Amino acid sequence: MKVSIIGGAGRVGADAAYALQLGGLVRDIAIVDMNRDMADGEALDLRHGAALTDGTRIFSGGYEVVDGSDCVVITAGLRRKPDESRLELINRNVGLFKSILGSLKECELKPDTTILVVSNPVDILTYLAVKSEILPPNQVFGLGTVLDTCRFRSLLGAHFNVGAQHVHALILGEHGDSMVPIWSSATISGVPLSSIPGFSQDQAHEIFEQTKKAGAEVIRLKGGAGRAVGVSIMAVVHALFLDRGTILPISTYQNGTLGIEDVCLSMPTKIGRRGVIRVLEPVTNFIEQEGLQMSAESLKKVIEQVGV
Repeated sequence: MKVSIIGGAGRVGADAAYALQLGGLVRDIAIVDMNRDMADGEALDLRHGAALTDGTRIFSGGYEVVDGSDCVVITAGLRRKPDESRLELINRNVGLFKSILGSLKECELKPDTTILVVSNPVDILTYLAVKSEILPPNQVFGLGTVLDTCRFRSLLGAHFNVGAQHVHALILGEHGDSMVPIWSSATISGVPLSSIPGFSQDQAHEIFEQTKKAGAEVIRLKGGAGRAVGVSIMAVVHALFLDRGTILPISTYQNGTLGIEDVCLSMPTKIGRRGVIRVLEPVTNFIEQEGLQMSAESLKKVIEQVGV
């Protein structure tokens, strides 16, 4: 399998390439970036570790190296400022993203190629990618709240002193300020979270707020997120390639889930080799469903404002 990373010399793209190299499922990784020297350097650095990994072939170049990709991961974009919402990035990133889509239209993509959008604001840019009609809508999706859900589960695991892999809880909706925690179905190994000793509404709210502000905090402390994003990208790519019907909260074009239409946001989504198989409707309470409706309306307003 071949993965191309557009913006692969940036922090997120480079960490994604590294995670994929260590993951061992990807045969070829192509790194494309406006800064060609950085792209060449990242590819060279990763190749130097090939003898101690599974021998993934890693190379760099212009858009010609994207030809024949099974998955194209787009991480290129301007970095979010600590006090800036992801949605505010739209005015700075749409132009760049449109140029990337224009270049991809000239590439020789396979009929079953998938596009994974990571650049922020991811839901708006995923909508733009879907509407570009480069590929069918089921083959275009965004990272969405995969990272937010991972952060959420990790923070809950730390609070309850259990392995995060045993925590089953979702963040859905926008990857941004209007994200929605789905407390009503949250469990630890099947036990409702509200039944676990140490649970309280106040503590739950605090953990969610930590989740929502996690990206900004990492930016404040080290200048930008990368490691957890890279692992999240690897999880989606592996789910595609393994084709086992994995369900992840990726951002997809909505056609009526919970009454939400004509917008991209995150719902539990079954994915396989050719992309989206099915969007699953989550069981939510009234507050959660209302929150998801508000999240969709918030995104639609931005789409209308920027004329996507």
